[in-house]
Amino acid sequence: MTLWAIVPVKPMRLGKSRLANVLSVDERARLNQQLLAHTIDTLKSVPDIEHVLVVSRDTAALALAREHGARTVKEDGSPHLNIALTRATFVAKAYNTHGVLVIPADLPLFTTDDIQAMLACAYDPPVVVVAPDRRRRGTNALLIAPPGLIEYDFGQHSFDHHCQLAKEAGARLEICNLPSLAFDVDLPEDLLLLQQQINALNQPDNAQESLAYHSTPEGT
Repeated sequence: MTLWAIVPVKPMRLGKSRLANVLSVDERARLNQQLLAHTIDTLKSVPDIEHVLVVSRDTAALALAREHGARTVKEDGSPHLNIALTRATFVAKAYNTHGVLVIPADLPLFTTDDIQAMLACAYDPPVVVVAPDRRRRGTNALLIAPPGLIEYDFGQHSFDHHCQLAKEAGARLEICNLPSLAFDVDLPEDLLLLQQQINALNQPDNAQESLAYHSTPEGT
């Protein structure tokens, strides 16, 4: 199955606001840049992903996305994640893609193997593949085939909501539980856990090494 990956991105100097107590505005912006670059580069290395489409209202984020070979859609109107994703999905559907994979740009440990595992679950559409966060409340990745099969419902308890929407649509529902895909960076304790995860790796890649540098606030 070939599909498009859709990556929603908040303004890089505003994103990760819950890390404001441990990272400065500039540090958060650099972290967001690194996370976005890592996300695009990882997705583009998966053969079955035809295009990576970044949707954002941040022109700097869109420019960085294009530098890494992604297509872009500028978000207009009031900020609303589900509306932005719906607009990006319309673009992908116009090119007759078989499915869409929505993945946020804040998963520092996810790999091509994680994406291949999700794709392996996506046989025999109609199908919805949901990868929850480690608290099993949020949705860290969502594969929908065909695109538009269900509406997006990102927000509080989105994991349960997306599962319910899949059942109501009569789609086959697959839950993809992968530790590296379940790990996102939202809170200060996530940065400390990320540092521990990276230290445990024998051969961390360059993106993860760079993230490790920024995960330790000055003076701690």
